[in-house]
Amino acid sequence: MEANSKDADAERQLERRARRRVGMKIGFTIHALVYVLVNGGLYAINEVTGGPRWMIFPLLGWGLGLAIHGIVTFVSLQGEGWRDRMLESEKERLRRRR
Repeated sequence: MEANSKDADAERQLERRARRRVGMKIGFTIHALVYVLVNGGLYAINEVTGGPRWMIFPLLGWGLGLAIHGIVTFVSLQGEGWRDRMLESEKERLRRRR
C-alpha cells in the first residue's frame, strides 16, 4: 500500500513539473509571437507614414526583454537537475546540524 502511495506522489510531482515546464515554454512562445506581430505592425505603420525609422526603438527594447525571457526560460528548464542537487545538498547540511 505504501509503495502505491509513493508512486502516486511521484506521479503527481512529475505531473506538476511537466505542467510548469510546458507553461514556461508556452509563455515564451506567446511572448515571441506577440513580439513579431506587434513589431511587424509597427514596421508597417512606419513604412506607410514615412519619416525616420522610429520603430527600431520598441523593436530593440522589447527584443532585449524577449531575449532575457528566453534565457531565463531555457536556463531554468536546463537547470532543474542543478537546483535539485543544490536542494539535496542543503537539506543534508540542515540534517547534520540537528
